[in-house]
Amino acid sequence: MNDKIMLIQVFVVLFLCINLLLITTFFTKEVFYTTMRYVLFAVTLMSDCLFLFLTDILLILNLYSFTIQRWLCLIIIIVLSLYAFVTPVTLTAMTLERYVAICLPLRHGELCSPRSTLHGILIIHILSSLPCIVYLSIFFASASYGSYSQGRVCTAEIFIIYTWQGHLRSAISQFYFLIMCITIVFSYVKITSVAKAASGEDKKSTWRGLRTVGLHALQLLLCLIQLWCPFIEAALLKINFILFINVKYFNYISFILAPRCLSPLIYGLRDEMFFHALKRLALCGLRKKH
Repeated sequence: MNDKIMLIQVFVVLFLCINLLLITTFFTKEVFYTTMRYVLFAVTLMSDCLFLFLTDILLILNLYSFTIQRWLCLIIIIVLSLYAFVTPVTLTAMTLERYVAICLPLRHGELCSPRSTLHGILIIHILSSLPCIVYLSIFFASASYGSYSQGRVCTAEIFIIYTWQGHLRSAISQFYFLIMCITIVFSYVKITSVAKAASGEDKKSTWRGLRTVGLHALQLLLCLIQLWCPFIEAALLKINFILFINVKYFNYISFILAPRCLSPLIYGLRDEMFFHALKRLALCGLRKKH
């Protein structure tokens, strides 16, 4: 178990270092923080950093059965519940931005302006907070005041008092999954039709956008599978604790770490402008070091 924990820590530290480098690169050029797709990319990076840091702490606490007071656990779960949705909702917004850029190029400047970007970030966080508000409202209405000071192993399941609350959480997650999948498929089909009709340089640019949407779809699928993991883990916890620990470890690697490693690949390496800025920043850092 210690080897598994150490391996995860290596991945987490590596991931956070890469993301911090990408976030630093984002602030080096004005074009990045005035362009919608780069701003949304930065939102996913910051969201992923916070989410990964908190899930890593929670994973260590769970694997070693550390107990904390329920009110502190509640704060952690609120933030995790919010940012579990922020990344997939932002990915969906990034897909829509690619759809507008390729299928509605004349309206791209209007719909994806810096002002619209700020409104978009606000809407993303409002949509992501709705499931959390529903869960918490039900919990506050059901739990007794004295239960907040009780020490428990911190998991989202300790806030599910009645079985129907778990079913409601599952229904909300599946509803979000459905809406985001429909958006991705719609954008992919529309961009494909434009790509077939395009020619020359436009065709090359359109197919590049199509590949980006495809990668977003893969990343989104992994993120959305993560929303189902708590239900699988809760069922296994009742059957076998060792199996629960092994599945939780697998889920963490496959559906929390893996999709968040795709963001640097999609925009950090595939986007030429961002890649050149990243390379320039890295070279400047090496020169200063020497």
